[in-house]
Amino acid sequence: MAMVVRVLAVLLPMLLPGLTAPAVAEPAPLPWTGSWETAPSGTAAALPGAALRNVVHLSVGGLAVRVRLSNRFGTRPLRLGAVTVALRRAAGPGAMPGTLRTATFHGASSVTVPPGADTVTDTVALSVPTAADLLVTVYTPDDSGPATYHRTALQTSYLARSGAGRAADVDGGAYTATTSRWYYVTGVDVRGPAAGSVAALGDSLTDGDGSTPDTNRRWPDRLARRLRGHRTGVLNAGLSGNRLLRDGTGPSALARLDADALDRAGVRTLVVFEGINDIKGAPGASDPAAYADAYRALVARAHARGIPVVGVTLTPYAGYPAWTAAGEAVRQRVNAFIRTGGAFDAVADADAALRDPAAPARLLPAYDPGDHLHFTDAGMAVVADTVHRALIRRPTP
Repeated sequence: MAMVVRVLAVLLPMLLPGLTAPAVAEPAPLPWTGSWETAPSGTAAALPGAALRNVVHLSVGGLAVRVRLSNRFGTRPLRLGAVTVALRRAAGPGAMPGTLRTATFHGASSVTVPPGADTVTDTVALSVPTAADLLVTVYTPDDSGPATYHRTALQTSYLARSGAGRAADVDGGAYTATTSRWYYVTGVDVRGPAAGSVAALGDSLTDGDGSTPDTNRRWPDRLARRLRGHRTGVLNAGLSGNRLLRDGTGPSALARLDADALDRAGVRTLVVFEGINDIKGAPGASDPAAYADAYRALVARAHARGIPVVGVTLTPYAGYPAWTAAGEAVRQRVNAFIRTGGAFDAVADADAALRDPAAPARLLPAYDPGDHLHFTDAGMAVVADTVHRALIRRPTP
C-alpha cells in the first residue's frame, strides 16, 4: 500500500508528461483519454426506425474522438444503421455547421453488435474543445429488442421517430421529440494532449440525482472544471440505485468495476463513492466487515493495474424514509473503516463536509434538495471540492 501511495503522489504529479525520453526519439502517438462516460443501467423498449440524438458533455478536448456504443443488456443483435457525431450548435438538437461526421466501424458505416457486447467506432477526425456538448446520433433501422440505456441522464436528448437519413441532419428540425435517457452511447474518448482521466464509481449521488437537469452540475462535472488546468478528464460511472455488494439497478459495483471504470481509456485514478444503498436497501447489509472486504477487493483490482483509489465517506440520510438507527450505526462503522482502515490511497470525507453540525445524521439544509439523501447543486460543488482536495493532497511521508 505504501508503494502505491508514493506512486499516487496523489494524482496530478503522476499525470504530468514524462520528461525522460531522449531528445532524438520519435514523438509518441497522442494517447486516447476518456472524456465522457455513462454506465448502462438497464433496458428500455426499442425504437425501431428512429434516430436518437444523444447530447453528452465532454470533460476534456482533443483532436479526434471515438465513441463507445453498447448492447450490454440486449437480448438480440443490435443493428446500428448509422452513427454520427457533431458539436452542438446551441441549446437544442442542431449541429454546428461543418462539424458533423459519420462514424465508421472497421470502415463500414453500419455494424451489428452482439447481445452482451459493446463496440467502439473508428477514429473520427473531429477537433473538440474542452467542455463541449457533443451530439452522438444513433439510427436503429430494425427492432433489435431491448435497448441498452442510461435511465437518469439529467440531460435532454432528442428523437426523430422517422429516422432514416436523419442521422446526418445538421439543423435538427426532424428531432421533434425529447428524452431524458441516453440510448446506446456509453462513452466518448478523445485523442490529444489530455493527461488521463479520473473515473468516479458510484450510485445516484454520483449519477447526479438532486442537481439541476441540463446544467452539468453533478459533482463529477464540477470536479472536471477544477481539473481543466491539468488536462484531466473525469468519467461519471454513477448509477442511480446501484449497490456495492449485490446486483440491483445494474450489476453491483464489484461486478461492473472493470467495464465501467478500469477498462475505460486513460484512467489514472479511481474514486469510489458507494455503499449507502446497501445500508438502506431491502434487504439491507448490516455487517461492516462485508463493506470492508468489498472496498479492499475494489482497491486490489485497481492496484493490479497501477491505478490508485480515493475512498469517499458515506453521507448522512436521516429523514429519508428508509433511515433507521441501526442503519446509521452501520454507516458510522463503514465510514470509520474508510477513514482509518488503510484500504484507500486517499480519503475524501464527504460526510464531514456535508453533515449538519447540529444534527450529524442529517445533511446540512443548504445541501439537501428535500429528500434528505441526495444533494443540491451547492452540495454537489462541496463533494467536488472535497474529492479535489483528496486528489491533490500529497501523502505524509
